[in-house]
Amino acid sequence: MGLSSRLPDFPWDTLSEAKRIASEHPDGIVDLSVGTPVDPTPQVAVDALTAAGQAPGYPTVWGAPATRKAIIDYLASRWRSVELTDECVLPVVGTKELVAWLPTLLGLGVSDAVVFPECAYPTYEVGALTAHARPVASDDPATIPDDARLIWINSPANPSGRILGLDELRAFVAAARERGAVLASDECYGEFAWEAEPVSVLDPRVNDGDLTGLLALHSLSKRSNAAGYRAGFVAGDPAIVQELVAVRKHLGMIVPAPIQAAMVAMLGDCDHVDAQRGRYIARRASLRPALEAAGFRIDDSEGSLYLWATRDEPCRDTVAWLAERGILAAPGDFYGPKAARHVRIALTATDERIAAAAARLTA
Repeated sequence: MGLSSRLPDFPWDTLSEAKRIASEHPDGIVDLSVGTPVDPTPQVAVDALTAAGQAPGYPTVWGAPATRKAIIDYLASRWRSVELTDECVLPVVGTKELVAWLPTLLGLGVSDAVVFPECAYPTYEVGALTAHARPVASDDPATIPDDARLIWINSPANPSGRILGLDELRAFVAAARERGAVLASDECYGEFAWEAEPVSVLDPRVNDGDLTGLLALHSLSKRSNAAGYRAGFVAGDPAIVQELVAVRKHLGMIVPAPIQAAMVAMLGDCDHVDAQRGRYIARRASLRPALEAAGFRIDDSEGSLYLWATRDEPCRDTVAWLAERGILAAPGDFYGPKAARHVRIALTATDERIAAAAARLTA
């Protein structure tokens, strides 16, 4: 049997009917179901990519020295990381690739559990199934099984926007170390926090200055509107990172040299991130009160690019209600049984489309 037989159906395929109905709205569909950035990639990235276009040789899996330095400098200045060396960092081909393949790259299998949040990005489970490992959904560090070898946390979270506090992060670090598991912290939405301040697992307040067993994943897709560049990185325990480098050399998992040059430019520039943060703040300020006026309750949503909304009904009923108004949202059941009465509503649409959605909700 093929690999696909072990995996769940691709969730967005189940939205085809809702999308058809929403598309029939006289003013067109407002698609708020996906987190794909719509605003321009910063010019500093485009210029760097163009300048590095002559790339006849192979780049290295570990990344160019300039790429590694840019990652280290960014983590130190923005995320208060413990002191990192080149051995602690690795560029990756978009973080979804690493999320999906990390259990396999770590050599996990049928005797190992992979733990992820109860309300979670579905690729954590897909990665476990791909490696033949046992997927376990748990939000409580105390209930993590003893055979856990990889524990995922996600803050700010997709889909709910929840931000873990310092004590919660420390509890997960302790639980992972008690079991000899790797703790992988998905921090890809960290630049977009609205009601709480996210903290990286690389911060010494979380790890007491010890990176053992810890990885942090970051992406430039959302931070820099560069989803099409497939640019991300992982940082943490040098022993684990170098194991990933060694395995990825055999598999040809390499970030292209021009993309690495663009990464250096984007990581070194904060202005475009501040500007994008302002756009999302404005869209959130427009959409949230419109949803509340239409009878929704917004839960969590302290960060990330989504509003986690509910009408206290099955999520597919809510998706249908929104589709009748020309709005497409992601049903919570994409993200686990615990999420089945919520919908995820993205802020990743143009100002005009967000305004159109708000107007329809308050009509």
